[in-house]
Amino acid sequence: MAQKVILVDDLDHSEGTDVARREFSLLNRTFAIDLSDDNQRRLREALGLIEKVLESSREVRQASRARRPADSPVRLRGHTTTDVREWAREQGLEVPVRGRVPEEVLDRFLAAHPDAVPDREDTPDREDAPERAAGVPGRRARTERDEAPETA
Repeated sequence: MAQKVILVDDLDHSEGTDVARREFSLLNRTFAIDLSDDNQRRLREALGLIEKVLESSREVRQASRARRPADSPVRLRGHTTTDVREWAREQGLEVPVRGRVPEEVLDRFLAAHPDAVPDREDTPDREDAPERAAGVPGRRARTERDEAPETA
């Protein structure tokens, strides 16, 4: 059984014997579209104008947004965050399954496990980061800057 294929112009939805699949390239990418001869001519004119504009212009890269560096994680001597989570659950503390362990939970774990407290040289620390008020080496105290909402 024979089939009849009717191509429809993708721009004006017209049918006709002059509608055909047309390929064109733009910005190193190839595209295909079904167009009549009239719309093919209009597309070539538009692409010609775009090529002139691109030749006369220069590419501008968008500046990246400045981000506040993340705090360095505390390295626990001989323990993992999984150990901290298990201990916290045993103590009846709520702790998320994934993500950052809450500071209060980590502080309590370090207080209960003095052997886990890292040495000063084991923990990367920014020079401007003050030590935690609780006196735990390698931990950073919250500052007013931490509490302020970020502005764009």
